[in-house]
Amino acid sequence: MTTSKEIVQDIYRALSVGDIAGAFTNIDDHVEWIEAAGFPYGGTYRGRNDVEAGVFKKLASEWEGWSAVPADFIADGQTVVVLGQYSGICRATGKSFTAPYVHVWKFGGKKVMSFAQHTDTLLVNEAMKAN
Repeated sequence: MTTSKEIVQDIYRALSVGDIAGAFTNIDDHVEWIEAAGFPYGGTYRGRNDVEAGVFKKLASEWEGWSAVPADFIADGQTVVVLGQYSGICRATGKSFTAPYVHVWKFGGKKVMSFAQHTDTLLVNEAMKAN
């Protein structure tokens, strides 16, 4: 039986190779996806289409080499917390950044029902500022 932790690990593996469809295999179609306030795409997105358009398409078009590399997975029942690091180069400015993140994944059965991002938004925004 696949655990919640293993499902989240599979999501990161899919995202690391740009496989958005694969990442969403175990994410509910009506997921509530929260990007941190102050993050360039900050806010709450509802549903796969909203998340893809509001987050992943923007990351792909506005950043070169964007990555979210997980370091630790902490699982407790229906919740998985991931500690990791973002990095990327803003296409508009050519500036790079790295920032730590915490992602909180909550499950309903075997599907992710919600995602919440916590990160140092200043570091991301500084990379997006022109000199």
